[in-house]
Amino acid sequence: MKAKAKEYASAEVGRREVDSSVYDLVETKPIPKGKVSFEQFLDWCDEDTWAEWVDGEIVLMSPASSRHQLIGGFLYGVLRLYIEIRNLGTLLYAPFAMHLPFVRRGREPDLLYIASEHATRLKDTYLDGPADVVVEIVSEDSIFRDYHDKFREYRRAGVPEYWLINPLEEKAQFYRLSESGRYKRIPLEKRNLFRSQGVEGFGLKVSWLWEGKLPDTYEVLQELMPELQTEVLQREIAARRQAEQRAQQAEAELARLRAEIERLQKQQTH
Repeated sequence: MKAKAKEYASAEVGRREVDSSVYDLVETKPIPKGKVSFEQFLDWCDEDTWAEWVDGEIVLMSPASSRHQLIGGFLYGVLRLYIEIRNLGTLLYAPFAMHLPFVRRGREPDLLYIASEHATRLKDTYLDGPADVVVEIVSEDSIFRDYHDKFREYRRAGVPEYWLINPLEEKAQFYRLSESGRYKRIPLEKRNLFRSQGVEGFGLKVSWLWEGKLPDTYEVLQELMPELQTEVLQREIAARRQAEQRAQQAEAELARLRAEIERLQKQQTH
């Protein structure tokens, strides 16, 4: 990891330039001057703002690429269904702050998993303490931050399992916190299969992530959970697909209504 951090050290300059230019990319409200507390950060931040709290300073995140979003959506879909069916805990996605007071950070990982036994850490607007599993999807501006800054912070804060998914190089690395408090890389099994300890029984074929068209979530789930009775899983899948279809129909209807309102407003102005 030291070699990887040194390799990407030059990316830190680019990261700072991207952070400072985020204002040019998105409409933002003014950032408070000087250092702020984590509570002030939460009061300032809203669900439409992707920012992190770093040693009292607010750092805006740049928009994610389509590939970043697709991989994140695939991982979220597979993990969410797996975790819900197994009743293991809660899975959240960015922007949602993970408060790490020991290292004075409020990071917003791409995905974070909280096991049921740590459910009390989950508050309305943030996670009070480390997640059981943190997933970061590397982008051009986050290379140094993910491989160096967050790697050290998550280790010191006691995040038990850290996934680094790098679409830029089509590489994925997985780390487990040892008893000595250091991250040890988790070796892949045959066929590039990663087996998580944080999400009990969950396996991930790394090759899935680099396919031009990402695999169907439900087909992956069936492969991951062959021990379940087929009819039980099929009922679960059918119910969830119906729910997704209803949600899509509701979004389409909302878009139609918005378009109709805009049309009527234009008519009134003419």
